[in-house]
Amino acid sequence: MGYVFEHFRHFVLKYFEIPKLYNTDIVEIIILAIIVYEITMWIQKTRAWSLLKGIIFLLLFIIIASIFQLSTILWIANKTLSVGIIAILIVFQPELRKALEQLGKRRLFTGIFKPDDTTNIINSDVYDEIIKATFEMAKNKTGALIVIEKNIALDEYVNTGITLDAKISSQLLINIFEHNTPLHDGAVIIKNDRIIAATCYLPLSDNMLISKELGTRHRAALGISEVTDSYTIIVSEETGRVSLAKGGNLVACKTGENLKTELMPKVRKKNKKNNKKFKIWKGHRK
Repeated sequence: MGYVFEHFRHFVLKYFEIPKLYNTDIVEIIILAIIVYEITMWIQKTRAWSLLKGIIFLLLFIIIASIFQLSTILWIANKTLSVGIIAILIVFQPELRKALEQLGKRRLFTGIFKPDDTTNIINSDVYDEIIKATFEMAKNKTGALIVIEKNIALDEYVNTGITLDAKISSQLLINIFEHNTPLHDGAVIIKNDRIIAATCYLPLSDNMLISKELGTRHRAALGISEVTDSYTIIVSEETGRVSLAKGGNLVACKTGENLKTELMPKVRKKNKKNNKKFKIWKGHRK
C-alpha cells in the first residue's frame, strides 16, 4: 500500500506542478472554465453524455494501469487513442455540427447565470391524466405515441414538430390523437408537466431482433428509447394494446396501475417497502 501511495505522489508531483500565478493566468483560467462549463452543459443535453461517462471510466482505468505499470494495457491505450478520437468525431458529427451552428445564436453568459431547469419533475396527478388518456384511447383503438422527457433533452426532436407548450390534460391528449385531426400524426413530447410539441418525428430503431408484427409506431418508440433516457407510451391502433418503451425495451402494460408503476419506479419501491413492513408486522402479530 505504501508503494502505491509513493508512486501516486511522484506521479502527481511530476505532472501537476503548481506554477506561479499572474493576472493573465487568472484570466485564462476563467475563460477556460467558462468554455469547459458550456461544453459540459451541451454534452449533458445530448446522448454524448453517456459516452463522456464511458471515457472518464477509461481514463481512470488508464491511470490505475500507469500506477501499477501494466505495460500491455498502456501500449494498447497509446495505440488506440488517436483512432478513438477520430471515431468519436465521426460518430458524433451531427451533434458537433449542430453545436457549432448554435454557438453563434447563443448569448455567452445566459447559460451561466440562468437557473438550471434541466431536471424534469412530473407530478403524480399529471401521470394520472396521461394514464387516463392512454387507456381511453386504447379502448377506442386510437393510435398514440407519447414521449416523456427525462434527463437528456429532446430539443432536436421537438424542433421536428409543432410547438404547443400546453398544460397536460387527458382531454387534450385524446383530442390530439383523434383521427383526421391536424396533430394526430407523429409523437407528442412532454416536459416538466407541459405538452411541449406534437407531430414530432422520432428515430426508428435498427434492432433486427424486433418482432415483425410491430409497426412503425413501436419502432419509433424503441428508437428514441435507445438514444435517450426518455419513456415512451405506445397505444396500438390495430389491437388497442398499451406498451411502454424505455432503455431499448418494450414493456406491456395491461392496466393503468401497471403503467404507473413503470413510469414511476419510486412508487414501486415504496410499495415494496410497505409490503415488507406489513409482512414483518404480520409476523410479529403471529
